[in-house]
Amino acid sequence: MRRSFWAAPLFFFLLVGCPRGDDSSKALPRGAPEYDRVLPVGESPPFPCRFVEITQASGIHFRHVNGGYGEKLLPETMGSGAAFLDFDGDGKLDLFLVNSCYWPGHAPADQPPPTCQLYRGRGDGAFDDVTASSGAGVSLYGMGCAVADYDGDRDDDIYITGVGKNVLLRNDGGVFHDASEAAGVAGGVWKDSSGTLHSEWSTSAAWADVDLDGDVDLFVSNYVEWTAANEIFTTLDGVTKAFTTPDRYPGLPCRLYLNQGDGRFVDATFSAGLAGLQGKALGVSLWDFDGNGLIDIVVANDTRPNFFFLNRGGARFEEAGLAAGIAYDETGRARAGMGIDIADYANDGVPGVAIGNFSDEPMSLYRWRGPPLDAPALPGSTRPAADLQGVFSSEAATAGLAAPTFAPLTFGLLFLDLDLDGVVDLVLANGHIEPDVSRVFHSQSYAQSAQLFRGLGNGTFADVSPMAGRDFLIPRVGRGLLAGDIDGDGDLDLLLTQNGGPPVLLRNDRSPSVTHHFLRVQLRGKGKNTKALGATVRLTANGVTQTRMARTGSSYLSQCEETLTFGLGEADRAEKITVRWPGGGEKTVALVRVDRTIEIVEDP
Repeated sequence: MRRSFWAAPLFFFLLVGCPRGDDSSKALPRGAPEYDRVLPVGESPPFPCRFVEITQASGIHFRHVNGGYGEKLLPETMGSGAAFLDFDGDGKLDLFLVNSCYWPGHAPADQPPPTCQLYRGRGDGAFDDVTASSGAGVSLYGMGCAVADYDGDRDDDIYITGVGKNVLLRNDGGVFHDASEAAGVAGGVWKDSSGTLHSEWSTSAAWADVDLDGDVDLFVSNYVEWTAANEIFTTLDGVTKAFTTPDRYPGLPCRLYLNQGDGRFVDATFSAGLAGLQGKALGVSLWDFDGNGLIDIVVANDTRPNFFFLNRGGARFEEAGLAAGIAYDETGRARAGMGIDIADYANDGVPGVAIGNFSDEPMSLYRWRGPPLDAPALPGSTRPAADLQGVFSSEAATAGLAAPTFAPLTFGLLFLDLDLDGVVDLVLANGHIEPDVSRVFHSQSYAQSAQLFRGLGNGTFADVSPMAGRDFLIPRVGRGLLAGDIDGDGDLDLLLTQNGGPPVLLRNDRSPSVTHHFLRVQLRGKGKNTKALGATVRLTANGVTQTRMARTGSSYLSQCEETLTFGLGEADRAEKITVRWPGGGEKTVALVRVDRTIEIVEDP
């Protein structure tokens, strides 16, 4: 959150959305979506997708509880996230929703404690609440979650971050058990001036095999040294309290837990080189930037320089954000980074890092200018630090993203190919932190519309938000953003979480007149990295190569489904798919039929 927000005048555009309609009678079968809004000629061709809200009709009845009782404690405005997963292994997408809780002494006497909730997907866009029977209904002041098979038994386990101790839910045949303490990942502590120890406030997390030993490790982002006792008074109007900005509090280092292969983890924060780096981390995303087979980590910090952790092998990292050109904006300022994602958005083998920022700050887009991905180094090798100078260039303005993202406050953010044309698009979940902001700053609003930018294939984007449908444009207090194919039709649907409100499930209804093909890829790794996290997948169709990575993390406090979706446009086959497995080795599949999901298995 921007440190100067309350002190300096801000000039925002007013975000205006359409009034919310009553969806209580909305049925799950898709109707004829409306295609009645076209942008002026020259901006972009009509976008062939409309998003229809089906939250209540799908069977999802959840409301985020932030515990607010009038004091506006900082954590209340920050949560929460969600994840798409397949917890029961039936091939149908399920949904886990993180909840927070009431503060001590302020819980309503007549209500049970709020819990996280788990919904089993039926495969057609409908869900059943299985929270009680699954054991997933834990109560904590939750923030986000990350999903992976950490124990190698081929089912999805869930890590939940929060204010206080974090929770690891081990999945045993579709029933979850709290393994936090036994695994050693309940989180770290910090010491205040009196010597009292407090649990760290954790935000986004990600699983990856950072040391290439065959199992997945855990990276946890931490925010600031906060307790209810050290809450700082901030005001907009000189009288009433507003939510405090994070620059008032010291930051915390991120943590790395190395998987020992027996269900336990070792805290490797110090040996990895992370302990002395106090950020204010909200988002984390993974990529192998220099092509050496080692997972690198980018962290979006709030009012602190972003981190670029280059993996030097042996679970050791070099923080090179300043040298690489990703720590600050073009003017040398640390922005208020929230959500983050990475993608090869121009289909040229060059990844770009997108970061959502506070109001009065356009989103950031940093493009990698280092060694190309199609000329990888030897697996596990490292490059000298001198090679990192200026390897990222700031591209938001030239990509057409700076001006339209200046006004909103962006939390969740994702690259994904919504219209299946073979080029990734960009979606932003927006919403302010201060419910009373419009009282003092009349050009601003608490609820804000999401935004959709169509990828044009040349490294630029067009704002096609007005063409995404009325349900997409409704102003909301957006936080988390995640994607998955909930109804099995091959395209990606969206879920947006709201602070203090219900989630919003948006079904992707593609125009039947547009015959774009797709291919969905599931990976099965050998050993205990059963989902082959860290594998790079390149698909070639009509002479164009798209790149995806099997990974967790990204967006804000949330996680998308594990299956990789490739849009193919009019191509009726994929010429080849090449998988580069974690730790080395490749597998190529040629002449693949489209409009289906395929599984590629790593050879033993």
